[in-house]
Amino acid sequence: MLGPNHTAVSEFILIGFSTFPHLQLMFFVLFLLMYLFTLLGNLLIMLTIWSERSLHTPMYFFLCALSISEIFYTFAIIPRMLTDLVSNRHTISFLGCANQMFFSFTFGFTHSFLLTVMGYDRYVAICHPLHYNVLMNSQGCAWLVASSWLGGMVMGLVVTLAIFHQTFCGPNKIHHFFCHVPPLVKLACGDISIVAMGVGMVCIAALLGCFLLILISYTFIVATILRIPSAEGRHKAFSTCASHLIVVVVHYGFASVIYLKPKAPESLEGDTLMGITYTALTPFLSPIIFSLRNKELKNALKKVFFSNQCPFRL
Repeated sequence: MLGPNHTAVSEFILIGFSTFPHLQLMFFVLFLLMYLFTLLGNLLIMLTIWSERSLHTPMYFFLCALSISEIFYTFAIIPRMLTDLVSNRHTISFLGCANQMFFSFTFGFTHSFLLTVMGYDRYVAICHPLHYNVLMNSQGCAWLVASSWLGGMVMGLVVTLAIFHQTFCGPNKIHHFFCHVPPLVKLACGDISIVAMGVGMVCIAALLGCFLLILISYTFIVATILRIPSAEGRHKAFSTCASHLIVVVVHYGFASVIYLKPKAPESLEGDTLMGITYTALTPFLSPIIFSLRNKELKNALKKVFFSNQCPFRL
């Protein structure tokens, strides 16, 4: 029940980058270019994998699923942020805020689960190559991707229901550019520190669980690679993992900054800027890393998109 001096909140105001009024135009241009590049990069990867039959393998099937999750994740956050940067109206409805939180957490955790699946794929390919076709058959791959998406949806539902089951009675200003948990917790009526701690522990446990599984996979991978007698063989084996490993380091590096850093009392502007690293910068870097560090994909991109226009060797 609300007290006599409280009114239930029906909409929120996203403060976002309004604390940096002189930089908003620069932010708009920068984030728009990053968003368009993220969309273009992931679409090119998906089209290349679809067009090139040599890439119709489990590893690139998972990469295609990862690109889809990144497109949806950025779509849940960035367009709204761009609109607020050039608009004087920064309100978002209660239901719209809940939807944004659900989809951002769903696709964000789907991304983490898919990275874990890709780590398992590399483990099987390098440590158990003779059983690879049996363990990573088409049905098994489809089940792993579907499980990642389902796991992401469960995480999104758990977090969103836990937060929006609370009562918000004002003020209604969210000191962030999207509906994120920490600034929303501060707007809830009463003390919901136990709920906030529970949500935080669930998120951290899921991320650390994924990271631990990836770490275990790469421990076995490195041990297997070191036993390969030839330097060329070791280099070839490691090259199939390099792009995935770099993306994992970037992904979990920025995620740890968001979830594990101490919360200072007056860190609203800092939290907003930190949020960009995870919501815009990580998806922006991912297609670049996979395109440049994966020789097979890089050659396929050249073949699919440049062979007809540029007959000479690139």
